[in-house]
Amino acid sequence: MASPAKQEYKFPTNAVWFVTGCSSGIGRALATVIAAKGDRLIATARNVSTLSYLPTSPSILPLALDVTSLPSIDAALSTALSHFHRIDVFVNNAGYSLTGDTENATDAAARRCMDTDFWGTVDITKRALGILRDVNPSTGGGQQGGVIANVTSLGGRIGFPGSAFYHAAKFAAEGFTEAVAKEVRPEWNIHFMLIEPGGVKTDFVGRSTVGIKPHPAYAAADSPARVLERYMKDPVASAAWADPEDIAEAVYGVVEKGGVIPLRLPLGPETWGLLKAENERMVGMLEQTKELAHRVGKTGQLESVKFLEEQHRGM
Repeated sequence: MASPAKQEYKFPTNAVWFVTGCSSGIGRALATVIAAKGDRLIATARNVSTLSYLPTSPSILPLALDVTSLPSIDAALSTALSHFHRIDVFVNNAGYSLTGDTENATDAAARRCMDTDFWGTVDITKRALGILRDVNPSTGGGQQGGVIANVTSLGGRIGFPGSAFYHAAKFAAEGFTEAVAKEVRPEWNIHFMLIEPGGVKTDFVGRSTVGIKPHPAYAAADSPARVLERYMKDPVASAAWADPEDIAEAVYGVVEKGGVIPLRLPLGPETWGLLKAENERMVGMLEQTKELAHRVGKTGQLESVKFLEEQHRGM
């Protein structure tokens, strides 16, 4: 049996946002939008001095946060709750890309990328669940529930050459979020959203990217990773990317509007177009393998399929 439908989300007056990775890019743009709208904001960054662009206000709390450190996460959330007593919207945005030839990536570099981009999201999300379910309606003095918005990427749905560990982290965040969204009980009023931008005019290909030492076997100019690198650094190509301010306004608008919060929010025409093309390609691949897939099935398996389909639809 499918899970009962979640109640629609109602954005509260004077909402409290908790946003990670606010020093630059989408995080900075979103923090700026939230502050301008007059909502309450906990803006976080590894170095709190990078948040000096925010106005000084009782409704804005800048905090240092290292999402790879559990003590840092717990300290930031404790301070945030002491200050505002509740949190309505969590945005897990902190992250960076590890780019280059996968074969040459060190284990340490790969694990750091996964720790930040995936485990940071996981660790905050796990704590957010209890805050939204238990703290908000009790000591927070308001409605139960809220929104957990995890920033992934077009790269959380489609893998491209030269960023294998970034894609691994984002694919993992997508699967984790989808599964947890199906675990929570509808009466808790907890909603999930995966924010999936494509190219954005930020420093993501600069300061927010860590490079892997090149491997000589992939040095040829026509190697797929080299081709994509040239595209990413091409100012003509990047001129068509989305402005972070537009991404921030879109995210804020979806949450503020409330109602049915989409599990996935693809942002940018190239994201929408590539995802549509990928879905169509996958349908074609399924048709090609249909006969073999059914040949290895067993009697009664269709009932199992029906049950799983109901669980998948029951969000």
